Formats: sequence, C-alpha cells, structure tokens
Amino acid sequence: MTIRAVALGLLGAAFICGYTYFNDGVLRQTMFVGNHMPTSVYGGLLVVLFLVNPLLRWLGRLSADRWSWFRPFSARELVVVVALALPACCVPYSSMLRILPKAAMLPHHYAKTQPGWSWKDAAGQSHNAIDYVPKRMLADPTADDGNALIGFVQGLRLGGQPISLRDVPWHAWRSTLLFWLPLFGILWVALTGLSLVLHRQWSQHEHLPYPLVQFTQAMLPAADGSPSPVFRRRSFWIAMTLVVVCHLNNYLCVYYPETLVEIRRSFPFWSLAELFPTFMRGGGWTLISPQFYFSAVAIAYLLATDVSLAVGLGPFVFKYVAGILAGYGISVEGGTRFSPRIEQGLVYGGYIGFFGAMLYTGRHFYGHVLKRACGRASTEEVGSSAVWGMRVFLLGFAVFVGEIALLGLDWQLALLYGVLTIVIFTVMGRIIAETGLFFIAPYLYPCVFILGLVGDQSLGPRALMIMFILTCMLLIDPRETFMPYMVNTVKLIDDGRLKLGRTTVLALAAVFVGLVVAVPMTLYFAYDRGVNWEDGFGTQMVPVWAAEGAVRARTRLLAQDTLVQAETVHGWARFADMNPDHYFLISFGIAMAGVVLFTAGRLRFAHWPLHPVLFLVWPGYAGYMMAWSFLGGCFLKTMVTRYGGVQAYQKLKPLMFGLIAGDVLAGLLVIIMGLIYNLYTGNLPRTYWVLPG
Repeated sequence: MTIRAVALGLLGAAFICGYTYFNDGVLRQTMFVGNHMPTSVYGGLLVVLFLVNPLLRWLGRLSADRWSWFRPFSARELVVVVALALPACCVPYSSMLRILPKAAMLPHHYAKTQPGWSWKDAAGQSHNAIDYVPKRMLADPTADDGNALIGFVQGLRLGGQPISLRDVPWHAWRSTLLFWLPLFGILWVALTGLSLVLHRQWSQHEHLPYPLVQFTQAMLPAADGSPSPVFRRRSFWIAMTLVVVCHLNNYLCVYYPETLVEIRRSFPFWSLAELFPTFMRGGGWTLISPQFYFSAVAIAYLLATDVSLAVGLGPFVFKYVAGILAGYGISVEGGTRFSPRIEQGLVYGGYIGFFGAMLYTGRHFYGHVLKRACGRASTEEVGSSAVWGMRVFLLGFAVFVGEIALLGLDWQLALLYGVLTIVIFTVMGRIIAETGLFFIAPYLYPCVFILGLVGDQSLGPRALMIMFILTCMLLIDPRETFMPYMVNTVKLIDDGRLKLGRTTVLALAAVFVGLVVAVPMTLYFAYDRGVNWEDGFGTQMVPVWAAEGAVRARTRLLAQDTLVQAETVHGWARFADMNPDHYFLISFGIAMAGVVLFTAGRLRFAHWPLHPVLFLVWPGYAGYMMAWSFLGGCFLKTMVTRYGGVQAYQKLKPLMFGLIAGDVLAGLLVIIMGLIYNLYTGNLPRTYWVLPG
C-alpha cells in the first residue's frame, strides 16, 4: 500500500461523491454509479490501465530514476484504489442522497397541498400527518423565513447566476443531518464488520465465484508489472471494441436519428403475446421484449449453469404464477407501496429462507467466530479479522437499534426492524458474490413485513409513520446500497494480498470522506436550480408514501373504532392481538418452502437444475431487465462446453471480459461526451443508457 495509491483512492471516492449528483440529477444522463458495477469505478480502472500506466511507463524511461514517481501503478496499488472508491458509491445518489434531502424536506411541501393529510380531533384542533414524525427526522421548512422550503422547491438562482455556498440555508438541515448521517454511518460500520465475518466462509469454505472481482483481477497487471495476460488476447480487444462502437453509434443515433442506424439490443415480440394468455395476464409484457446487456451475458457465462439459469428463469416463473393467480381474481401486485402485498411476501419468504440457509451452511464457522468474539476459546482458526468484524457488527447493530428506539419505537419493534434490515442487506451481498447480478432492486421493506405480521391495529399510525420514514431513507431504492460494494471490496482486498482489516477500515474511511463532499454538493445543486422535479420517483412518490400510508392506517382504524387502542398499545402487548395479512403470510411461507426445497436439492443432488436464488430475483424491474441476458449467457456457456469442452470455455473467457470492459468503458465515454456537449452548448445532453440503473 503506497501513499499515491491511498491518495488516488480517496480522491476517486471524493470525486465520485461530488460529481455524481451533477451528472445524474443535473445533466440527467447515463448514471455515474447506477448499480453495483459502477461505470465511474470500473471505467476509471480501464482508463488507468489503457492510458495512465503506459504514459507512466514511457515517462519512467525518460527519468533518471526509473522507479521514481513515474513508475506504473502495480496490481496491489490498483486494488487499493478500487477498494477505496467502490464502497463510496453508496453515498451520492440512488440509495442515499438522491432520496434523503427530498424525503426530509418535501413532506412539508405536500402537507400544504394534500388536504387528506389533515384532520381535526374531538376538541377541534387541527393535526397533520407529519405531526407523527419526530422533528429531527425532517428538515426545518421555516428556516430563513421559509426560504428553506421555497428555495428547495423552486431554486434560489436569480437571473441565471449561480448562488454561492453561503446562500444555502444550512441551519435548516443541521438537526436532521445530525440524525441521519450518524445513523447511516453506524449501519455502514455494522455492515463492514459483518462483511469481514462472512468473507472467509463465502470465499474459502463455500468458494463463491465473485464474478465482478474475477473481472477486476483479470484486468490488473501481472506480478512483474507487465500488462494483464488478458490484454494479449485478440478476442478481448475485438469484443471490447465492438461493444464500444455499438454504444457510441447508438448514442450518436440519439442526436442524429435520421443519419445513423441504431444497433438494437432489444427485440420486441408483441405478436406472440396472444399465444401466452396466462403469462401476459400476470404482467408478461415486461418480458415479451428481450433486452440484452453485454455485461450481464458475460457474467452469466462465468457462473455455474444452475445459477445463471435460475436468475434468467425466475422472472418468467413469477409472471406465469402471477397470471394463474390473476385468473382467480388474486393480484400479486395489488396494494400500495407500504402494504403487505403478495409480491412482497413471495420475495421476503425467499430472502429470509435464504438467510436461514446461509446460517445453517456456515453454522460451525459463525459459531466459532461468535465464541471468539465473546472472549471464549475456540478449536477452529477463524482469523482475527472475522473476530473483530463480529465485535464491530454486534456493537454497531446494538447502537443502530438503540437509535431507532430513541425515535419513539418500542425496543421490540426497533430490534425486529434492525434484524430485517440486516437480513436484506446480507442477502443482497450474497447475491452479488454468488451471481454477479450487479442490478439488484428487491424493494423489500421491514415495515411491510412487520405490518403484514401483526397488523396496523397493533402498531398505530405513529409507529407506522416512523418506520415508513426510516424505510424511505434507508431502503426505498437499494440499487446502489452499501453491502454489495463492501462484499466485493473485502474479497478484492484479500485476493490482492493486502492487510484485510487495515485496508477495509481505510475503505470505510473513504466512504465518510465521500460523504463530507457529497452532502454539501447535493444541497448546493438542489438550492441553486431547485429540486429535480423530473425525478418523479424521488420528488413525487417517496416524499408522500410515508404520510399516505399513515393516514390510510389512521382512517381504517378510525372506521373500525380501534384508533385509541392502536395509539396506546406498547411493548409486548402489540403482539398479543396480532391480525396478520393471510395472503402475505401464505405467499411468504410458499417462497420460504421453495428456498428450503431448492437448497436441500442442491446439497443432496449433484445435477439439481436450479439454484434457490430464483426466489430472490424473480419479481420486479431489476429481474426482468436482467432475465434475457442471463438466459443468453447460460445458453452460450452450455453450447460452448457441450461442443468445445472445458478448453473452449476457458479460451472464450477473455472475450467475456472484453464485453464487460466494453460496457463500462463506453459508459464512461458517453458521460464525458455528454459533459463536453453541455459545456460547449449550454444544453442538457440527451439521455442514453449503457447499463440499467
């Protein structure tokens, strides 16, 4: 680990966190992060390997001291750079700062425009839904004579002149940021400790493939400092060049549609819809038009066949099951965002069942780690990093639960909410390690599971409102969330033969460095130009879901004459009169049973055809966006191994790495071209998506 590697990694994390909001929220072009294979990190790595290292090698020849500052970056140095930049990608947009400012300020805006949020009590006093929210969970709209809210909604820029940093009403955000930023930080610390615990079991005992780490390692220089052997393979360069040319052609087609011809990556087959009425009735229109992503095809090729086949088939199975249920008048997606829908039950059952299977598989290792963490002797060598990781996790989790409880939740609810949050993030980390599925968006919410388990009459609108707000901030859009980044980072550090504990702590520190940069930049752009109202999800949906859910629960309880009881029940009494949602629990049980069955089959039978990950990725936007690509990669691998054997499979791997490299490099080029276009013309660049996000 060198000073320049650490400095470059920290600068990379700071730049990603400082620039992402401008790229995504202001220029509104292909996302700088967007998913768990961020273009900014992996594309930047390729720039260093293709341009910076050759330049440094040339400068080194001119220098009297060849191994001075001008020496090329080694593989270990680049591992440090990537390890520091990758986890920081959780900060600047979708999973945090795209949502946090809007969800903390805009509820005050909607409270003035939504008459359904207000009511009068028996004494004639007026109340509003946001009265249920502890003050520190929301920003102060009255600061700066009300400009804190008005400026956020409309912008403070006058006459086209940008505002200064002093014009931002920082004091309106002081209280809420002092609550939310430490809460996020505590959760990240806990998950970092947990990732160290899980790493040895997953990488050494279960030998998970970590496809994104495979790609990163394949790009790094050899031990003697020479370029990667993959770069000497013609198939790599051909694949990468073709993918880059394809994307650049399609990007230019957005500007010149009458001159250029688009190279299609999607192929609609709407005419076949009438042949599959049950499938279409279940929402099969999302899959009837195959969409292919080069990176996803390549990653599927690198996986075991049962894994890639499960990821690809899952959405088709889900839509067919949904169609069967729809024929009986049962909608799997019916209900609001925070209602216990059948769809959520099917995914939650998969996640909790898979989490239980993970614990069962690694029970001996985790048990020995826990013993060592508690100061007891153990007969198995588990590694000091796992022991300290367990201690950090337990302490961080306790503080996280305590912070939630201090908001006004009973400790039982706070503990259950915390456990469910850890389950979601842990399983997402497992998905990225086992499948390389870089676009994961399960949209699972602990508040929904708790509501489906006990019912709103055991919770009351205040407890629901607190949990809804927590969910909006922490889990509402998990496509760039922390745990999958850290899981890959820990594996990359270990494979790079760096000190695991020290480098992981440094990677966590880089996240906080990025946070210090991203928060003021995000608020500055929001107040300079006004909030990005074209982001309908962040501005018109997320800020109202919590209040609408609480108002809906209050109205229902009032109609049932159980509102007073729901508002006064506390502690264990909440679980004494549970009224669970039966459809939710049945779907939950079915999915959990499916995971148990598939896990047992995979452990007992060598040729079990499908991995239980099918029950984790089968519904939702991310699932159907990735399905065809994973099926394509699975089919390609099957054909290659059947007719060419293992040798042909290995020969084709550089081509697959070229497909991934082409996607991330093209994404970076599109971002640079869009920025140049904006600086030159003053207009917003046109949007073109290289990868889903």
